[in-house]
Amino acid sequence: MTMTQTMPVTVAIARRADPARSHEMIAWMRAGSALAEGFPGFLGVGWVQSAPGSPEWHMLYRFADDETLRRWEESPQRTWWLTSAQGIVEHTRVERRTGIEGWFDTPVDHVVEMPAAEPAVPPAPPRWKQAVTIWLAFFPLSLTATLLTARFIPDVPLAARTLLMTLCLTPLMTYLVLPRITRALHWWLHGQPAPWRAARR
Repeated sequence: MTMTQTMPVTVAIARRADPARSHEMIAWMRAGSALAEGFPGFLGVGWVQSAPGSPEWHMLYRFADDETLRRWEESPQRTWWLTSAQGIVEHTRVERRTGIEGWFDTPVDHVVEMPAAEPAVPPAPPRWKQAVTIWLAFFPLSLTATLLTARFIPDVPLAARTLLMTLCLTPLMTYLVLPRITRALHWWLHGQPAPWRAARR
C-alpha cells in the first residue's frame, strides 16, 4: 500500500573507534552526513559519543519511508563511504525504529553534533500522552465499527465480528488515523505552545 511511504524510518547504529582517532571519526561521520543529505527523503542525522574518550559512538539517520531509506542504503555512495572506514570503525549494532514509537519521534531536520551529556534525539513524549493520543484515535474508530457491525451483521458470531473489526481497524489506525492525530497534537505531545496561542504573538 502506498500509504506506508509516509511513515518515517529511523536507523540507530552503534559503532566503535579508537579514541585516539576521534577527529577522524567525526570527519568520517560528517562526510557520510553530507552524502546522505543529497538523497530524496532524507530527514536528518545525528551522532554522539558515549563519554569523553570513549570508543563508543551512536549515530542515527532518518528517511521519509522504507523506499528512500533503501535507495540510500544500497547506493554506491554509501558503499564507498563505509569502505573508507575499514580499519578505523567497527559496526556493533543496528536498530530500526518504526511503528508507534516512530510516530512520536520529533524529526531531526539538520546535522546535529552534540556533547556526550545530551541525548542524540529529542526525548519522546511521556508515555501517558502517547496512551491518550492512541485512545483518542482508537475510541471513535472502535465505537463506529461496533455500531456498524451490530446494525448490519448482528447475527454473525462475536468472534467473527471481532476478527472483522480488527482486520479493518488495524490498517486504518496504522496508516490513516494515528499519523494524522499525532501530527495534529504534536505541540501537546512535545510540550509546545498551542498553535493558536503562538499565532497571537
